[in-house]
Amino acid sequence: MIMEKISSFCIDHRTLLPGIYLSRTDGDINTYDLRFIRPNTPPFLTPEALHTTEHLFATMIRNGEHKENIIYFGPMGCQTGFYLIVRNMEHSEVIALIKNTVDSILLYEGGVPGASGEECGNYKLLDLESAKKACRQYKSVVSNYDETEIYYK
Repeated sequence: MIMEKISSFCIDHRTLLPGIYLSRTDGDINTYDLRFIRPNTPPFLTPEALHTTEHLFATMIRNGEHKENIIYFGPMGCQTGFYLIVRNMEHSEVIALIKNTVDSILLYEGGVPGASGEECGNYKLLDLESAKKACRQYKSVVSNYDETEIYYK
């Protein structure tokens, strides 16, 4: 079977820097690449940081003012970031949502949402401090981001 490359494999990952990128648009649905780590440049996000950030970020945005517009938030298998899929949102709104959510994670105290065997398939792989460390680093990259910077170079 001959398969076409998917769009995300057409981006030169050797030159991709951390940031927020518009990965694709499908009608009123936009997929954003939240690149925390430069690809192929360790250290990558630890499994604990990736998993905990996923739990916190997804829970926070699905409880926020844009909850009806959120389709998906989840980790990249390469451990360099996350995908955020939204509908009917302006780029500036998404960037603000990302920045605000990162700030909320940095301020968060308490138990990680979904941290039980009943709620999660690998609930022991959660660590709030590692998620905060990853978000602190990401915040330093995206704090001045605006919609003019979301396009792959």
